[in-house]
Amino acid sequence: MAEVVEKYIDFLTNGTAEQIADLYAPDATVEDPIGADVRNTREQLVEFYSIITNMDERTATLKWKKIAGDTAVFEFTLVTGTSGMRFEITPVDIMVFDADGKIASMRAVWQPGDLVQL
Repeated sequence: MAEVVEKYIDFLTNGTAEQIADLYAPDATVEDPIGADVRNTREQLVEFYSIITNMDERTATLKWKKIAGDTAVFEFTLVTGTSGMRFEITPVDIMVFDADGKIASMRAVWQPGDLVQL
């Protein structure tokens, strides 16, 4: 699980939406942020992560992580930018893993006011 969290952070900075989606189980769910519509197909995951991976600038930095049982909780800072505008957000993600080490569910804890223009 720790390795998957590290890959997730690396792929947010250097990877593709497809690489991020590959970390998820086929029937995984993503609720980002909590309260948003749940994404539950690979196509929806690729579309969602493409928003980040298509940015001109993107840097994700892991702040901390805790792992227990089948669950990883971690906080990271994501800085993105395009067209001369830059934004920063620091969500806390909660990932539950399946028996194969794939992400079965991810819920992101943040609210719109947490997104800061730099």
